[in-house]
Amino acid sequence: MTIPTTPQSLVDQGVAVSTADDCVVIVRDHTSANLRWANNTLTTNGVMHGVSVTVVSFIGSTDGVATGSVSGTAQTQAQVTALVEAADAAARLSSPAEDAADLVRDRVSPDWDEQAVPTDIHVYDSFAPALGEAFGRSSSADRVLYGFVNHEVATTYLGSTTGLRLRHVQPTGHYACTGKTADLRESAWVGGATRDFADVDALAMEATVAQRLGWGARRVDLPAGRYDTILPPTAVADLMIDAYWYAGARVAWEGQSVYSQRGAGTRIGQQITSPGVHLYSDPTYDGLQCAPFALASASGNESSVFDNGLPLERTDWIRDGELASLLQTRHSATMTQQPVTPAIDNLVLEVEFGTGTIEDLVAGTDRGLLLTCLWYIREVDPQSLLLTGLTRDGVYLVEDGEITGSVNNFRFNESPIDLLRRFSHASATVPSFSREWGDDYFSRTAMPALRVPDFNMSSVSQAM
Repeated sequence: MTIPTTPQSLVDQGVAVSTADDCVVIVRDHTSANLRWANNTLTTNGVMHGVSVTVVSFIGSTDGVATGSVSGTAQTQAQVTALVEAADAAARLSSPAEDAADLVRDRVSPDWDEQAVPTDIHVYDSFAPALGEAFGRSSSADRVLYGFVNHEVATTYLGSTTGLRLRHVQPTGHYACTGKTADLRESAWVGGATRDFADVDALAMEATVAQRLGWGARRVDLPAGRYDTILPPTAVADLMIDAYWYAGARVAWEGQSVYSQRGAGTRIGQQITSPGVHLYSDPTYDGLQCAPFALASASGNESSVFDNGLPLERTDWIRDGELASLLQTRHSATMTQQPVTPAIDNLVLEVEFGTGTIEDLVAGTDRGLLLTCLWYIREVDPQSLLLTGLTRDGVYLVEDGEITGSVNNFRFNESPIDLLRRFSHASATVPSFSREWGDDYFSRTAMPALRVPDFNMSSVSQAM
């Protein structure tokens, strides 16, 4: 009789067969379902399933503890055994790890024994019929829609020789739709994140695209310069994710980032933005729930394989304008003498005086620009976190509190930390989705819209 292979049995197999002093096994059971459309027609759909396994082996000696990490796809105990043998061998060939620490012990999720949670194409049972109606609306109005939706559920199992047996189910979804006029001269985009697509309205999505294309009926070309600019939550997310990703404590301690203290150390405890600004992560934040324990398949400046299984809780990165924390492993925390604050897979920005909506910010603007999203964002200067990138799929002119036309695209040069000092108005915080980073890397954000009186459009871009 063949015993079915489960993620738990793969973890147990890896832990049992390792000949290292200690071993951590991470099994990720992942399913996804997607739809893609172009020219107002559904083009492809599919469902995918896979199981990936990471094995981290630990070998102790008089000089310290060496590690070896190997990842691969595996659905049988024999495949896991092969990964374990490779990880054990890699650990024996490695030098002692500088981030060595005692492994987390004896933590067990109450749902450890439960099966992996899948998704399937039925997640779109409400969305897909409405999407078909949206195609009809666009075709009759000489508009064309292009887009993609994806929903995935990853069930992660973390086990170790030190008694870890942790499980987390992570649903992740996003939608993105680009609309174009029939002559392809105007382009508009709308997108967002979701956990289950129950809150995604395809007709509302199409209506937003139609509204933005309508704003483009009048075209105004503007030169480079500094403009009173409204950044919607998606564009704010584009920038704040970079502010978060570059917030490594070790890099700051070594003087290489915007969070570095001149001379030595970090700027923790210093005012770095306007008062009333709060940037934080919380694994229990409603709608943005994420793994409540640390997961690391390899060690780096912001993560450590020795920290696997550390409990995570709300962490304030910026509190009332003051730098409160940086991304800390236990190793970097010993350097900086700060609490251990590992990375968390969501990000929230709140402004104490932020109220209303982005429409309220538009109504209060005499003359300025309204952006849709940012693209191709790259770091220029780590000391100031100066970023460059492009506007994309809709820059609109605001005059006397109303949107009066579309504007050419620009290249910008700005620092997200500097923007948090200079913005003049903020809306309430709402769920958001980064166009640049949300598809593949970081989709769980909540941001306000921000109005910046002197946003730096450094040059004109020919991109649509």
